[in-house]
Amino acid sequence: MVRPESSDAGERAAAELRRLAEGLALDRTVALVGLMGAGKTTIGRRLAQALALPFVDADEAIVTAAGRSIEDIFAERGECEFRRGERQVIARLLEEPPHVLATGGGAFIDPRTRALMKARAISIWLKAPLDVLMKRVTKRDHRPLLKEDDPRAVMQRLMDERYPIYAEADLTIETGGGPHNSAVSAILSALRERSQVMT
Repeated sequence: MVRPESSDAGERAAAELRRLAEGLALDRTVALVGLMGAGKTTIGRRLAQALALPFVDADEAIVTAAGRSIEDIFAERGECEFRRGERQVIARLLEEPPHVLATGGGAFIDPRTRALMKARAISIWLKAPLDVLMKRVTKRDHRPLLKEDDPRAVMQRLMDERYPIYAEADLTIETGGGPHNSAVSAILSALRERSQVMT
């Protein structure tokens, strides 16, 4: 059976990322932070594969723990209660062996959750421009914070409010509109530089 060319290209790209990750040993979880649409889940999965670490999506863990969707939690209990549950789930996840953790857009904004991540993880802000974020988030309609008449205005407001806080992350990676593998490669390089500085 002949494999599609795109599949071969994907395998070659994954192999190159694994090569870039060789010898990079992490003693703590890598937590990806940033706005919705920044690519935390997709980039996180590829980063975890390159590092041969488990991947965990905090939102999925919250849904499993609560037994209901994030949209339902927001609607039934409000954002404050959601953030409390999110903090508990992330605290539990950060007690586990090192892995790659994709967090929800508001997780790092909560001061107590941010303090947990600073103490127990390497936080990486995936930073992307507004146009790129909007192109990605409009593909799906499950974002509770965008259930308004002008999602772009909401996203701009979130950027204004949250970017100064995301900037407190250990590392910042500009993702832009380029391929996700480029962001993974940049993360691996930044992690390697950080490990050399820390030793």
